[in-house]
Amino acid sequence: MEPAGERLKKIRLEKGISLEEVRKRTKVNLKILEALEGDSLTDLSPVYLKGFLKIYCNFLGVDPRDYIADYKETQSVIKDIDTAEYVLRRPEKPASFFKTASIKLSSFRPTKKFRAFFIFIAIIIAMSLGLFNLGRVISSRRRVRLTPEKGVAVVTSRKEDTKKQKAKAVAPGIAKPQAAKAEPKKETAAGIRLIIRARENCWVYLKADGRVLFQRVLEKGRFETWQAKEKIELSLGNAGAVELEVNGQLFLNLGRRGQARKNIVITKEGLNIGR
Repeated sequence: MEPAGERLKKIRLEKGISLEEVRKRTKVNLKILEALEGDSLTDLSPVYLKGFLKIYCNFLGVDPRDYIADYKETQSVIKDIDTAEYVLRRPEKPASFFKTASIKLSSFRPTKKFRAFFIFIAIIIAMSLGLFNLGRVISSRRRVRLTPEKGVAVVTSRKEDTKKQKAKAVAPGIAKPQAAKAEPKKETAAGIRLIIRARENCWVYLKADGRVLFQRVLEKGRFETWQAKEKIELSLGNAGAVELEVNGQLFLNLGRRGQARKNIVITKEGLNIGR
């Protein structure tokens, strides 16, 4: 009886199929195909030999039982074409470090203890950030106030400072832009004493008894004091950024933030704000 390899070769040639085409379609190594047709695979395991013959027969469209002796469908027979290709494949180069590391990382599964530790660390970090933000909020509710006597920065809470301002301040009543008068104060022997405190940068122009004493920007957090016998004339580039103290009497809300005020006249009788 003609060997199985030669019969398969005749069927292939009759169909006009080359071995290279068989290799591409079946993924079986070309040397194995040549050995199958020449019945020269004597050193190969019978299991793999039957597997290759089965693949070749299925490709040619013939029944493997007619070409494989003692044919039996078992799980040990090769089912996957890629396995057949692997038999005579040369050993590949070792995988790179990065590829190996990525495979290990993808197969990593954290344990319960590791997950619990990670959650604990995340909670500690969240609590720390919360306490830090709370401290910033508390500190932002305090501001620096300059005392007129020595120019020393004194930290006071907003509530305490508001109470002191209410006790000292007399509303200048700037309801109309034409004029706003404060309550008259008794004449003092010292004349007029003016203190200007800057909550923000503000351009100040000041004349005392006809003489120009100040004409520049009063920087944020600073204050200046002047004396006059009869009259002080004042212009502000940012009326909402300063507060005035005239002979101990406090004047707030001289205007809006960024609003310019000119012709503010301070005398012994009080304070007048012109247009």
